[in-house]
Amino acid sequence: MRGFSDLNLNGASPARVQPAVGEWGPERIPTTQAKKRLRIWVSLGFVASVCALCGLGWYFYKVLNGMA
Repeated sequence: MRGFSDLNLNGASPARVQPAVGEWGPERIPTTQAKKRLRIWVSLGFVASVCALCGLGWYFYKVLNGMA
């Protein structure tokens, strides 16, 4: 049928990565709010890990130079 588009939005993706489809649409898809919260948590985690690595480096620098 030439005039119609293919409504299969999954394309060639494997079945294990396709969302489960319920009666009214996809199930267990994260909401926009959940994505925003996760983005904030990831950013905070990244900043915390960089600060921890810098603090550890500073500590080792002090210990190796005999200042601590």
